[in-house]
Amino acid sequence: MIKKIMVLLLVVWAQSVMALWPHKNISQAVFSTSIVDRQPAKIITEADDSLGKIYFFTNIRHLAGDKIRHRWIYKGKVKAEISFDIKGDRWRVWSSKNIWHTWTGQWRVEVVNQNHEILLVKIINFEKNTAHEGARKNNG
Repeated sequence: MIKKIMVLLLVVWAQSVMALWPHKNISQAVFSTSIVDRQPAKIITEADDSLGKIYFFTNIRHLAGDKIRHRWIYKGKVKAEISFDIKGDRWRVWSSKNIWHTWTGQWRVEVVNQNHEILLVKIINFEKNTAHEGARKNNG
């Protein structure tokens, strides 16, 4: 009986850990202000026009030999598409996008496999920095 309970707890724990993963082949997918030593340095969930450049980092699992793409979309239009050859069972990739201060609103990044299937979608809001805008008006 105790063994069954332990096995059940282990299964529940494993499922909850897997639920934290964004996709079965993607263990991490985050926006960041920079990449240092092949890792996201400062993870962000929103940004403003003072940032200028945003990175999207993904940690790919078990897709060695495949190709994936990061597709950056703004207002329904693809603004960038970056392809990666996955060369190992654990492969970290990232792309970046310079975002003009007028491109405010929702940005969407799709992780797409070589069969054109969307594996994952992440969204970030890029807003106008009102403090920055006020300083421009006061200096102008």
